[in-house]
Amino acid sequence: MKAHVQEFPIGKMAIVLGVSRCGYYEFLNRKCCKRTLGNQELTTEIKAAHRQSRGLYGSPRIHAELKKRGVTCSRKRVANLMKQEKIQAKMRKKWKRTTQQGRKVVEIAPNHLDQQFIVEEPNKVWVSDITYVWTGEGWLYVSVVLDLFSRKVVGLGMGSTLETELVTKALKQALYRRSIIANGLMHHSDRGCQYTSREFRELTLRNGINLSMSDKGHCYDNAVAESFFHTLKTEEVHLKHYRTREEAKTSIFEYVEVFYNRERLHSTLGYRSPKEFEEMWRRQKIEQIMF
Repeated sequence: MKAHVQEFPIGKMAIVLGVSRCGYYEFLNRKCCKRTLGNQELTTEIKAAHRQSRGLYGSPRIHAELKKRGVTCSRKRVANLMKQEKIQAKMRKKWKRTTQQGRKVVEIAPNHLDQQFIVEEPNKVWVSDITYVWTGEGWLYVSVVLDLFSRKVVGLGMGSTLETELVTKALKQALYRRSIIANGLMHHSDRGCQYTSREFRELTLRNGINLSMSDKGHCYDNAVAESFFHTLKTEEVHLKHYRTREEAKTSIFEYVEVFYNRERLHSTLGYRSPKEFEEMWRRQKIEQIMF
């Protein structure tokens, strides 16, 4: 009745619906119960967290974000309210692997990583991979280096060709940004020709990096890097239409540096961002030294 009060008289609607006029006015003046008010306030918080996530979070990450803000609620309650308000994560498209092993292999490194994806410190194991992104000008090739400890993207290379420079650029950026002496650092990748090239191998040798490569036909050996590309494509690339390679570069760089590394909550990190996870680890190290 309230929704149609501008269209029909209250008295006529009351007769048609079989209710009394005084009952309708009593309903209007009735105060909301505490639970209803609480749900309204929580829904406002949920919508704010969803907007901040760029519309990418489902109920598990929304619940984790609310906990970080000091909002006390159950994950089930968040899920129910999101369902009522039709708040959901953006649709994700099916992802498929696009990189292939080179035919001319110089030398294959052993699989030292062997799917041991839990690392206790940063800069111990980096993983890398390549993917393709379609634009109106053709393919844009993207290479990343991730620190397996925090899942943080520490190196990012993008270009119009699949030359070895694509992966060396990403690795050089990672070495520069981390400012480390890489002795003992492990770099894991698939057997793509860029990673087995002489140029890439010489770069890793100069920096004391131990190479590790996935076994033939074992796609899960580099699952973390491939999972990152799945996230990148379903949360950013597949939601855009890039007219130029430069447009795609800007979009991917902004997603990685502004959102993924600094804000996006990772379930494997206890629903923390890579930046927050590394900062927490550093604080704990300092406390151990001091006390």
